[in-house]
Amino acid sequence: MSDAADLDSALAGVSTVEVRTSASAALIPTIRAVASDLAARADFDLDSISDLRMAVDEACATLVDAAAPASMLRCVFQVRPEHIEVHAEVQADKPDTTVSTDTFGWRVLQTLADKVEVHHVPGDSGERPMLGIRLDKRASTGGRDL
Repeated sequence: MSDAADLDSALAGVSTVEVRTSASAALIPTIRAVASDLAARADFDLDSISDLRMAVDEACATLVDAAAPASMLRCVFQVRPEHIEVHAEVQADKPDTTVSTDTFGWRVLQTLADKVEVHHVPGDSGERPMLGIRLDKRASTGGRDL
């Protein structure tokens, strides 16, 4: 990123952090720790920090289960003054691999995050498709319906 782009992001109150690991369940705690630290530094309350940490854990676990062998898990955190956007993605194991939105895990994601959605990008010329989950968490949700 150029110095001008860094300055524009800083002035807009947006910080971007990207983490890449092997798509392995053993490495999800590292990404979860990054999410927690970023939320704490953004002055999220303890409940919101915990919600974000658990949502990131669930999203990453879901994607790791669908990942191709030797795939990388990529997580981009966009930290804004009042919320954090997270986009996690992997190369899918098969062209028709999807994230099921009718599972308990998906319901957990919807409860913990303020917004959650699945992204599927088909692969080009023999490449594996990309499968991703985007979520958004506000600094404070007030009350939640469970």
